Amino acid sequence: MGVDRRADVSAVPQPGVSRAARRPAAVPAISYPPELPVSQRKDDLLAAIRDHQVVVLAGETGSGKTTQLPKICLELGRGVKGMIAHTQPRRLAARTVAERIAHELGVELGEAVGYAVRFSDRSSPGTLVRLVTDGLLLAEIRRDRSLRRYDTIIVDEAHERSLNIDFLLGHLARILPRRPDLKLVITSATIDPERFSRHFGGAPIVEVSGRTFPVEVRYRPLADPDDPDRDQTDAIGDAVEELLRERSGDVLVFLSGEREIRDTADALAGRLRADIDILPLYSRLSTREQQRVFRPHHGRRVVLATNVAETSLTVPGIRYVVDPGTARISRYSARLKVQRLPIEPISQASADQRKGRCGRVADGICIRLYAEQDFDERPRFTDPEILRTNLASVILQMAAADLGEVEDFPFLDPPDRRQVRDGIRLLQELAALDDAERLTPLGRQLAQLPVDPRLGRMVLEGDKLGCAAEVIVIAAALSIQDPRERPADTQPTSSAGTGKREEADRSHARFTDAGSDFLSYLNLWRYVREQQLALSGNQFRKRCHAEFLHHLRVREWQDLVGQLRQAAKGVGVTLSFEEPAEPEVLHHALLAGLLSHLGMRDPARRDYLGARGGRFAIFPGSALARKPPSWVMVAELVETSRLWGRTAARIDPGWVEPLAGHLVKRDYEEPHWERKRGSVVATERVTLYGLPIVAGRKVAYGRIDPELSRSLFIRRALVEGDWDTRHGFFSANRRLLEEVEELEHRARRRDIVVSDQALYDFYDARIPADVVSGAHFDRWWKDALRRAPALLDLRHEDVVADAGDALDRRALPDAWRQGDLTLRLSYVFDPGAERDGVTVHVPLRVLPQLALTGFDWLVPALRPELVTALIRSLPKELRRPLVPVPEVAAAVLERLEPRSEPLLDALARELERLRGIHIPRAAFDVSRLPPHLRMGFRIEDERGALVAEGDDLDALRDQARPRLRAELAAAASPLEHHGLRSWTIGTLAKVVALPGTGQAVRGYPAVVDEGDAVGVRVLETPAAQREAMHAGTRKLIALNVPSPIRHVQSGLGNAAKLALAGAPHASPRAVLEDATVAALEALIAEAGGPAWVEAGFARLRAHVAGALVERTAQVVADVVRILEAAREVERRLEPLAAAAALAPAREDVERQLQRLVFPG
Repeated sequence: MGVDRRADVSAVPQPGVSRAARRPAAVPAISYPPELPVSQRKDDLLAAIRDHQVVVLAGETGSGKTTQLPKICLELGRGVKGMIAHTQPRRLAARTVAERIAHELGVELGEAVGYAVRFSDRSSPGTLVRLVTDGLLLAEIRRDRSLRRYDTIIVDEAHERSLNIDFLLGHLARILPRRPDLKLVITSATIDPERFSRHFGGAPIVEVSGRTFPVEVRYRPLADPDDPDRDQTDAIGDAVEELLRERSGDVLVFLSGEREIRDTADALAGRLRADIDILPLYSRLSTREQQRVFRPHHGRRVVLATNVAETSLTVPGIRYVVDPGTARISRYSARLKVQRLPIEPISQASADQRKGRCGRVADGICIRLYAEQDFDERPRFTDPEILRTNLASVILQMAAADLGEVEDFPFLDPPDRRQVRDGIRLLQELAALDDAERLTPLGRQLAQLPVDPRLGRMVLEGDKLGCAAEVIVIAAALSIQDPRERPADTQPTSSAGTGKREEADRSHARFTDAGSDFLSYLNLWRYVREQQLALSGNQFRKRCHAEFLHHLRVREWQDLVGQLRQAAKGVGVTLSFEEPAEPEVLHHALLAGLLSHLGMRDPARRDYLGARGGRFAIFPGSALARKPPSWVMVAELVETSRLWGRTAARIDPGWVEPLAGHLVKRDYEEPHWERKRGSVVATERVTLYGLPIVAGRKVAYGRIDPELSRSLFIRRALVEGDWDTRHGFFSANRRLLEEVEELEHRARRRDIVVSDQALYDFYDARIPADVVSGAHFDRWWKDALRRAPALLDLRHEDVVADAGDALDRRALPDAWRQGDLTLRLSYVFDPGAERDGVTVHVPLRVLPQLALTGFDWLVPALRPELVTALIRSLPKELRRPLVPVPEVAAAVLERLEPRSEPLLDALARELERLRGIHIPRAAFDVSRLPPHLRMGFRIEDERGALVAEGDDLDALRDQARPRLRAELAAAASPLEHHGLRSWTIGTLAKVVALPGTGQAVRGYPAVVDEGDAVGVRVLETPAAQREAMHAGTRKLIALNVPSPIRHVQSGLGNAAKLALAGAPHASPRAVLEDATVAALEALIAEAGGPAWVEAGFARLRAHVAGALVERTAQVVADVVRILEAAREVERRLEPLAAAAALAPAREDVERQLQRLVFPG
């Protein structure tokens, strides 16, 4: 069967003949293989395509539609005025189909029949049939809106409903009305061809059956009442064993993913005979292992495949199918904003496609591991990709091509509005669309880069940061399947006992970077380039295979890098290859495309909190999985058994804000005035999609809320004075306010200073609205000061209310005078506080001179209230005759002379005179007086620092005494002496004025006993001076006269010595020393007491020296008599020890005796 459409195939075109004129002559002879079902419907197809602009061809796989349709179009004369574009979903299919058609037509590939895929174009100006990927044809539409190069378009495998296919069909729906000469043929498996027909106005459907044999369907649900633990792996094993008992033929088992395939393979290996081959088939498998499935073979095989074997690949020799009824379907989650890969039940159409795989070579059997009712209740068709994916790329291309709104585009199935919104939001995240959803200049650049918008955004940011060359390498790697192969085989294959998978992992570990999976791609890229330069092409292929690198994917990676570089240059990107980029800079660029793919580690849950509250874990194959960092970014988020972040890198959250300024949410807490900064600040919290990228940062609040900032500036800085500034008006106003506020404290009132609001209004009326901080004020005031110097000066009438006009300043003095001391008074009006009332400020060094008298009278202004409170503190029976208390208090005060005597004494006396009742002084309950009616004392050092404070002056003296002694010692140091054994100090002053004390502070010098010598010290009180002077004089005399002890001791009789031995002293000599001290004190007293001048001391010493032996002997004689009397008392008490009735009396006498006779 054939029709010759060529004039002369071998004819050589004549010079000068136009290219258009040569095209009819290039049409080859056409024939159709009679065994193909489509050949039987050739005439129907010729008529349908001739008579209709759009035709839908529905045929099973194997019907021959893909290879024969272009020939039918050629027979109709198509491909002459323009080429026939024949689209394929995959590059491999485009190339192999082109080769097959060229072979059937007997032409060289690239002449009448050619193909064009990414990075490879095997077509020429004379090409009639051009096999292209649907993505490539879409790219052509951007350049040629009406596809003028073509007169016929064949869209093959349209039932796959990929995003590209749906987008392409939408474009064609718009092009066809403009191009009535253009023909469109849509081919589909027998999956809902009516959908395509309706979309193109009822286009005719031509159905072609496949070359299939009857298939028996057996339903074997997983649930088994006799075995509740039975799972899918068990069910597959049972089904495979059942099918292997049938006639010859191979078994194809559909599974959802690589891990499931490995687990099932392990399980089957333990159940099946050793001669049964178990072969995996999935996309990540190495080419060599994939090819094992397609090679001729002997014996029986069980092929474990993903749904790639449903329509994309035909596995030869399959007679039996096991269908668990599930598949991993890529599905976009509008809630999580991530692409999910959940395992879900397949549609009826997919189940039928799987069933159809076992009726190609003979009668087949399909075992479905679910119930027939389950099958009947499943959806008829799988959702098209446009309903399951993020539409950012589609929306970007439509915006760049000015195709209008997505909702208005003629898609077969209009996408969900939420998906459209999510796509727009992603483009806004990437700054490709503005808030009004208009394309930005960056978005226009992005649309020209042949990669996912996220990856393109990385490239453009890399251009800004000078690392675009490296980013392109990574972006290209993320666009393709990983070139690193990881074999399924885990059985030991080497002497080391490791399997291929372990060998691959070890080989790939060289490229790993502990902090970034992205850098692993760069490491691999550099290694591949080095090997390619060093090796021949054949050697390089072998090296790739030996090191578990997929050679074709490496080539694809390199080709894509080249294309990306070219496209990037076309949009103005600069590529620099001189110095490698710093990793941090590189990751900044990558981060620009992954702003919604960030994660903050949650140690408690051992996962990451992601955008919008999502949670994910780092994929186990990542270099970061073992030691997860605090923050990561990931290239993709995919949900399988859980949400995984794949291709991860450690990041610093501080990198995010500069890139995400248009996306972040800023919250401000606790706006307040800060004196140090001179502005209103707030705590800023910056979040991106709910992640806290900045927490607790202080920021100026003026630009955020100028009105509130201005209000706080006026209130806190100007009204309350909480500002460090040198402006003259400010210090003058503060002084004026402090003076008036001091009046309030003295008068114990709050109605003298005008309110803060009045002061606020004063400044508010004069300061412009844009002054929101100290810096703003300084700039404004610089000019305003020249124009109106007194603009902000407060006057007395501006700050004093009417209530402050009649205050008696004399009743509220500034200082307290006592003798020649003048002590500052301060006033605090703070009811309930400890410092409430009047406080006397006492310099530490004048504390010894300060008398307690007078302070109980307080200041004149408080005396009426004090006397009233004291009267009210009396017991009720004493208080009753003293009413009305205020009038009685006023009358008493007129009789009193303040500070002439203790207040309580004077008050009791005058009340008795006034009302005739006796009031004991102790009847007044001073403890009931409020703090402001008790004088407070604040002891301060010379710098004004607090030493002690309270209302008990005696207690404060005790508290301050150590510090006072140290202070006085320091001040009196020039006057003091130590280690004196004779009078060498001339005249000793009885009172001295201490230097450096700031007040007329007196010191009291004295000779002091230092043990084996004497010294001179300045003491704080006359009493201390008297006591020390007696002891010091006695010691100095003792050092300067002979000791009388030997003379006295030699004159003692035996009775006296015996009496002294019974003394309570340590020894008889101690008694004599004690007697000597007594004699010295008596003699010094007789001579008039201690001496203050050298001559007086000499006279005193002479007096003592002449009489000391005799006086000491007299003292000893008295001591002997006393000791003998004491011994007699003890002797008389001894017989009473046995009389219990007299024990109390005896013990009392003993105690009195001990008090009379003791050492010292």
